[in-house]
Amino acid sequence: MRRRIAAVVALLVGAATAVLAVVVAVSEFPRGLAVLACVVIAAVAAWYGVLRRGTARVLGLALAALALAGAVVLVVVGGSFGVDLIVVVGLLVTLAATRAAFTSHVDLPRVPPPQHAVLFFNPKSGGGKAERFAVAKEARDRGIEPIELKLGDDLEALVRDAVARGADGLAMAGGDGSQAIVAAIAAEVSLPYACIPAGTRNHFALDLGVDRDDVVGALDAFVNGGERLVDLAEVNGRVFVNNVSLGLYAEAVQRTGYRAAKIRTLLDTVPDALGAGGSELDMRWTGPGGHAHRGGAAVLVSNNRYRLGRAVGSGTRPRIDDGLLGITVMGAPADAGQRHLERPWREWSAPSFEVDADRPLPAGVDGEALVFDAPLRFRIRPGVLRVRIAPQHPGSSPSALAPEGLRDGLAALVHIALGSDRRAATSP
Repeated sequence: MRRRIAAVVALLVGAATAVLAVVVAVSEFPRGLAVLACVVIAAVAAWYGVLRRGTARVLGLALAALALAGAVVLVVVGGSFGVDLIVVVGLLVTLAATRAAFTSHVDLPRVPPPQHAVLFFNPKSGGGKAERFAVAKEARDRGIEPIELKLGDDLEALVRDAVARGADGLAMAGGDGSQAIVAAIAAEVSLPYACIPAGTRNHFALDLGVDRDDVVGALDAFVNGGERLVDLAEVNGRVFVNNVSLGLYAEAVQRTGYRAAKIRTLLDTVPDALGAGGSELDMRWTGPGGHAHRGGAAVLVSNNRYRLGRAVGSGTRPRIDDGLLGITVMGAPADAGQRHLERPWREWSAPSFEVDADRPLPAGVDGEALVFDAPLRFRIRPGVLRVRIAPQHPGSSPSALAPEGLRDGLAALVHIALGSDRRAATSP
């Protein structure tokens, strides 16, 4: 019923907002074109400035700031600021209602709870969430043995020791880098695993269908939870649960002074990746058509495909059991020996992928800065992780039911509003 109400709200408010936006655009012509021109100028000037250094960068960014300021002035003094604000609010309400309409809850198959589950927790992760929510006490109350990860401890050694002592369920309360270590061992020895969202962003928990706002409730996964099988991915033998980033960001975090001046270091790295003659970040890879390429500002390889550039569910993975890597190349890939732009953004899926270079490549692996010897060989490991999820949690990604295109989205909203939707999630 909640999904049906949300779909009705999305359709009605969305239609009203669209009509109002058209009326405003017609009545305020040509102010809208002037605003659009300012935004385009700002984007071009900002791109020009970011690709350069010194005075050219300052001038480009200054022009971008002036153009944006001009767009704001045109909107504020144009005489219809209140109406423009209503349009913006209508868009936000439509978006929120659409997200709610496509929210799903999966009833996962119930399985017997482990008899000797062990929870590893990092008390400092996520600003101290484990301590703030007393996860150690809550775990004991549920018959789960808590083990605190202290400074200098080897998490992998602790987990393997617990397995040797008879642990039959493994859980981790911490960041995604720690989740990957515990998940890898759980998959290796075929033990159930529970993700406790006590990290900072908890991206893996989100895509698994764990409620990130219910840290304590996630422990119920080892009490009366359901089970699903999901994939893991690896690069040169190292398991990751979310993604590996190569290129601009991965290079920047390795540079001296990054932590003291993050934005400046990132800006100084951009010309090396995309500027004229820039070759420091060159990487060699093969596209989905089998053609060899090199370059690109960034390469993102993920454990299943991310939903990118969409209004609903962007930045999440609709599934995490597709058995395929998600591969995204951003920036300026060029054919060998050339420096011309091809497509600024390309993405595809594949069971394996390789990136080569003439030097070791910095990489961000689930948020951790590492360096790998080239080539980097990625592969997916389908269905190797037995994940337990608390029954009150969604059990699937926020974008599991979200359609890809606008037309499909509108059709799906109509079906939900009429009560004829047959896509209620029965599987993740």
